[in-house]
Amino acid sequence: MEPSHSNTAQSRRSVDRKTIEKNRRMQMKSLYSELISLLPHHSSRTSALPDQLDEAANYIKKLQVNVEKKRERKRKLVATTTFEKLNSAGSSLASSSVDVSVPKRLPKIEIQEMGSILHIFLVTSLEHKFMFGEIIRVLTEELGAEITHAGYSIVDDAVFHTLHCKVEECDYGARSQIPERLEKFVNSVN
Repeated sequence: MEPSHSNTAQSRRSVDRKTIEKNRRMQMKSLYSELISLLPHHSSRTSALPDQLDEAANYIKKLQVNVEKKRERKRKLVATTTFEKLNSAGSSLASSSVDVSVPKRLPKIEIQEMGSILHIFLVTSLEHKFMFGEIIRVLTEELGAEITHAGYSIVDDAVFHTLHCKVEECDYGARSQIPERLEKFVNSVN
């Protein structure tokens, strides 16, 4: 009796494997069809499956390149637009507007005072990006300011730094020297 029981078990396992394999093939065929339907040109339906898969892979690579280009363009536009908005926001030092179109004239600084808050916009070249750290050091260690926001964005060879800080209560004369001192530091590098 055991040999027939063994044959029955083998027969069931063989049927199970065939069913599993058939289901797998059907699922893969469905996934291939779905992938090919997403391609912009549906004329490739008549070509062989490996050719269709190559076309899909090439299309995905092309999309990835386009996404990267668009991300880079967006990053540049956001950086430029943000800086232009900040620059046109009505600076208390209108004569110190920053010209980002001429990298040779960098670094440039603009400081906006709003009560006890200073908004500092610094544009440097990549070779002068150390200045941002030095300005933070001067503000915190020497002038006792509290940094509330610091950030930067890089567009081509220009680095756009933004810094917001709160100046501790001190006499107005000392606080009014902060913009002058920072501008002097930046101009000494020019």
